[in-house]
Order: sequence, then C-alpha cells, then structure tokens
Amino acid sequence: MRPRHRATAVAALALLPLSLLGCGIGDDDEDAVPLDRAPAEEAAVKSRERVQAYLDAMSAKDVDAGRSQLCAPMHAAFDTAATGPNGDFADHFEVPKAAITDVRTGPAGQEVSTSVTVSVGAKEVVRPLLFTVTRVGADWCISGEAPGAPTPETSVTP
Repeated sequence: MRPRHRATAVAALALLPLSLLGCGIGDDDEDAVPLDRAPAEEAAVKSRERVQAYLDAMSAKDVDAGRSQLCAPMHAAFDTAATGPNGDFADHFEVPKAAITDVRTGPAGQEVSTSVTVSVGAKEVVRPLLFTVTRVGADWCISGEAPGAPTPETSVTP
C-alpha cells in the first residue's frame, strides 16, 4: 500500500469512533432500555406500573391521578363517565381491594387482567377488569378498559 493511501486509511479509522457517536452509539440516554431487560419484559413492567397506578387512584378516589394514566384519546370519555353512577370513581363505590392478576401481550398492546372488589354499603362484589396498555412514543398509557374474564390459572406474571 502506498504511503498516501495508508495515511488516508489510518485517518478514516481514527475518525470512525467519532462518526459513530452521531449515530447514537455511545449515548448515555437515561430512558434507554437496560441491556439486561428484553423489550417484552419492559412492556410487561411498564403496563403493570400504569394499571397499578390507576387502581391506586381508583381506591383513593383521585380522579386526576387516574386520568393521567390514560392515553389522550380516552380523556373525554373518562371525564364524562369517571364519576358518573357507574364510573370507576363514583362517590358511592368503595374499592377496598384491587389486584393485577395477569399481564400478557395481546393484539392491541399489553393486556393487564385485574380483580377489583367494589363495595356499596355492606354489599361487596368482585369484578374482573381488562386493561389494554400501549406505548405512545417513549411513554406508556392505558388505551382501553373492559369487563374481563377470569384469568386462566396457567398464566405467568413477571
């Protein structure tokens, strides 16, 4: 190799690490997924966190905290129904117990099964609810809530 070509090759190799920094290699991004956590595990963890925060808000009757767990398209419906006669935050309902029973991947996002105990006076009823949690940009939010079916006993939760 001629000296001129060798010098060009050495210069190119010396600049390679600097050019890779512009591609995101070597960035210290606080929101990046840790290398030891797989995307599926992250989805399950984030989904569980969002739904647990919603259940906690429901138990505490904190409408604003509940609303903040929802995706933006759900806000209008939530504002109309949340404190209504059958809403999750209705004044006459108490939520003494609420638990996540399963987290799994579904067709529209992560599906989080829950068991919610609702009491009105002395009457207590356990209702299964199914939440759908999706990723919107870098954040996660609840994109759906529906009556749920009992969770199969063979399910595995992270």
